[in-house]
Amino acid sequence: MRIVTQAVVVAAMVGIGGGVFYVWKDRQASSAAATPAARTQAATVVEVTKARIGTVVEISESVGTARANESVVITAKQTGNVAIIGFEEGQRVRKDHVLIELENKERRADLDQARAELEQSRAARDEIRQSLDRAKQLRVSGNVTEARLDQLESQFRAADGRVRSMEARIRSVDARLDDVRLNAPFAGRVGLRQVSIGALVQPGTVITTLDDVSKIKVDFNVPEIFLGRLKTDLEATAKTSAYPGKVFTGKVTAIDTRIDPATRSVKVNALFDNADDLLKPGLFLSVEIILDRREAVMVAEEAVLAEGIKHFVFVVKDNKIERREIKLNQRLPGEVEVASGLKADEVVVARGIQRARHGQTVNPQPLRPNS
Repeated sequence: MRIVTQAVVVAAMVGIGGGVFYVWKDRQASSAAATPAARTQAATVVEVTKARIGTVVEISESVGTARANESVVITAKQTGNVAIIGFEEGQRVRKDHVLIELENKERRADLDQARAELEQSRAARDEIRQSLDRAKQLRVSGNVTEARLDQLESQFRAADGRVRSMEARIRSVDARLDDVRLNAPFAGRVGLRQVSIGALVQPGTVITTLDDVSKIKVDFNVPEIFLGRLKTDLEATAKTSAYPGKVFTGKVTAIDTRIDPATRSVKVNALFDNADDLLKPGLFLSVEIILDRREAVMVAEEAVLAEGIKHFVFVVKDNKIERREIKLNQRLPGEVEVASGLKADEVVVARGIQRARHGQTVNPQPLRPNS
C-alpha cells in the first residue's frame, strides 16, 4: 500500500514538472517573437519599385498615301507626227531635257516665208521713209504740197504697221515651232511612253508622265484634338508593308487651313527624303507624328490603383505605407506618366497593393520580373 502511494506521488510530481516546462517554453517562444527581427518577418511582404525620370513621346498615328514632290502629265501641244523621242521609260532627266519632237518641216517653211515677207515689208517701209524725209526738206522751199506730205506720212504709217504685223506673225510661228518640241519642266523620272515614232498626236495627247521623286510627299489626316500642337517641322516617321522593318523619317511641311467636318480631322503633308528611290507615288503608309517630347516622372502601371476617376499609389517609407493620390497624364506600355503627387526615386508598392493599407507596416522586397 505504501509503495502504491509513493508511485502516485512520484507520477504527480513528474506531471507537474512537465507542465511547468511547457509553460516556460511557450513564454520563451512568445518573448522571441517580440524581437524586431521577428516582427519584420511577420509583416506583410510587398514588392516595390521606384518612380523614375523618363522621356515621354506623344504621337499621333495615321495612314497616308505617298505622292511625288512634283508631278506632271506630258501632253502634246500641236498636231503632228512624232519625229524624235528623247527618253527611255523610267529614265531620270534634267530640267529642259527634250522629251519629244514633232515633224516641223511645214512650220519651218512658214517661218522662212514669214521672215522673207518681213524683209520685204521693212524694205518698203524704208523706201517710204526716205521719200517722206525728202518731202519734209522740200516743204521748206515750197516744192512739195501739204497733200503730198500727208500722203507719204499715211503710206509710212501703213508700211510700219505691216512690219509690226509681220514681226508678230514670226513670233507666233516661232512659238508654234517651239511647241513641237516638248521639254521637261523640271528634273525627275519619266514614266511609261504612250506614243511611238511616226504616231499622229493632237493637242492633249498623253506622251508620258514626269515625277520628281527625289523627295516624297505623304498626305494624311490628324484628329482635330491635336490641332493646337500641330506645326510645321514636326518630326514624322512612316512605315509600309512593302519594306518590313524599314522606317522613313521626314518632317511636316504643310497643314491645311480647314478641318473636314465629316471626319473632324485636318489634312497634313509631310516630306520624306527618297534618295534610295524606295518610296513610290501611290504607296500606302502608316505615319506617326511626334507631337511632343518631354522628361517626366514615370511609374510602373501595376503600381497605380484606380478608384473611379481618381488614382492612388502606396508609397513606402521606413517600412510604412502612405496612401497618396496622384494625377496621371500619358500612358505608355507598362508605365504611366505622373503629372503630380509623386517624385522620382520614391518607392511605391507594385505588387500586393490589394493587401496594402495606409499606415501599415510592410516588408518591402524588390520587384521581381515577370516569368
